[in-house]
Amino acid sequence: MRFLKKTYVFLIFAFLYAPILVLIVFSFNESKSRGNWEGLTLKWYRELFQDRQIMSALYYTLLIAILSSVIATVIGLVASIGIFHMKKLPQSMVLNLNYIPILNPDIVTGISLMVLFISMKMNLGFATMLLAHITFNIPYVILSILPKLKQMNKHLYEAALDLGASPVEAFWKVILPEIMPGIITGFLLAFTLSIDDFVISFFTTGSGVNNLSIVIFGMARRGISPKINALSTLMFLSVLILLIIVNLRMSVDNPERRGKNGRSKENGRYLPGIGHDI
Repeated sequence: MRFLKKTYVFLIFAFLYAPILVLIVFSFNESKSRGNWEGLTLKWYRELFQDRQIMSALYYTLLIAILSSVIATVIGLVASIGIFHMKKLPQSMVLNLNYIPILNPDIVTGISLMVLFISMKMNLGFATMLLAHITFNIPYVILSILPKLKQMNKHLYEAALDLGASPVEAFWKVILPEIMPGIITGFLLAFTLSIDDFVISFFTTGSGVNNLSIVIFGMARRGISPKINALSTLMFLSVLILLIIVNLRMSVDNPERRGKNGRSKENGRYLPGIGHDI
């Protein structure tokens, strides 16, 4: 039985990661053909950094992803705190409204945002694409942060105030460290969704501003260049390194979340940043 379980898990991971492994291997292939192996080479990586179209698309992709993720995370954090303190019925209604953009097809969201921007006499381009990415990222950030708020001891904030902390100090030193894993998850999810998006970006951008998804879509009509394999490899490794750094940081922070006497700070008996037992 254990053998079947391990085999099942292995097959799942093989199915998920085998295509990525093939892509990485063929990014070093001398041949343009994906069916022939003609030896190792780094020429596709050299040509990648010499391709102005791809470099421009990469610049806009990363810039929009970073800006939209940061802004969406800040807005989502404030919205999550507001939703958390709502009464049950209004909270349920707002959460149902928050699910709509997630369940809504991307093509409907993209067309509706395009119509909105045009009706507001906005020129489609960098600003409209950025606003669109912020819009569809916010619901995912809220769904990442809100569970952490619900898991947190609800008396921590009041206890911090009783121990002399100001409301701002209590938020920064008590609440924020408790929900930081949710904030990081929301940011990474928003960043990934922004880099990956094609449909909404396609309808909300203008001439001269293209992200990688749009450029790759245009190249697919003429045949995918091995340079795209090299670019995808670099992006995959960058995201992998980022996730490793975040996991290492979280594993280092976890022991620090316990008091010197071994009592957990997450159960409300110790206040992080305030330094008092309750």
